[in-house]
Amino acid sequence: MINCKNCNTSLSAESDYCNVCGGKVIRNRLTLKNLFEHISETFFNYDNKLLRTFLTLFKKPDDVIGGYIRGTRKKYVNVISYFALAITLAGLQIFIIQKFQTDLTFYDTTTEIGQKQQALFDKIFKLTSDYQSLIMMLYIPFYALFARIVFFKINKLNYTELLVVFLYAQAQMSISIAMITIIVVPLNIISFTAMGFFIMPLQILYFTYCLKHVYGLNNTQMLIRTLIFIGILGFIMLLFIIAGAIFAAKSGMFDEMFEAQKAAAEAARQAQ
Repeated sequence: MINCKNCNTSLSAESDYCNVCGGKVIRNRLTLKNLFEHISETFFNYDNKLLRTFLTLFKKPDDVIGGYIRGTRKKYVNVISYFALAITLAGLQIFIIQKFQTDLTFYDTTTEIGQKQQALFDKIFKLTSDYQSLIMMLYIPFYALFARIVFFKINKLNYTELLVVFLYAQAQMSISIAMITIIVVPLNIISFTAMGFFIMPLQILYFTYCLKHVYGLNNTQMLIRTLIFIGILGFIMLLFIIAGAIFAAKSGMFDEMFEAQKAAAEAARQAQ
């Protein structure tokens, strides 16, 4: 008889897995060889949960998302763990961008106005980078609410179930974008700024793809609801932009830039 090293359950000497906790019975001492085998099995084997979850979310998202909602919780990585992985990779992505993409200059810094505009951009970029994980989480309830409104005549999913849909979908996009960034930015293939123009459209397309599969709609039905979703999302984003501009103005973020513009205008009048 042997005992499970995870839960201390008594097992037969021939057991390979614990019949209580499911843990694998380890008989060999840890070596570099079996450590490498364990890492390979965990991250690169098609049969492992992580890789299977990632691939299936592209091929058959309903199998992962719908399965989790219907109660299948062992076949794929659960939604909270997958979203946590996305947040971790997003942090690594920001580190890579800050380390390798140092030239984030978008304004003419030879002028005082350009320097103020660039300083404002740097503040906003740092703020969004520092709180990216929080921003990612804040998006989800709004996405679920918009979807609930758009699909109001189809009662297949409640609000909580829609949260699961968008947690998986947002995590999948974040993981994919982070992996691409980690590869292409250090190699200087494309800047993250250029990638930014494609991220939102791709994200909306993927959300549409997931919702289409989860709800089982045809292309025409999904197109109509996607346009409504984009309209609502665009309106809300406009409100956020306005609120952000008001906050920036109230906090004095624009003051230096406005003063520089006034000084430049005054210098131009005196030159005439």
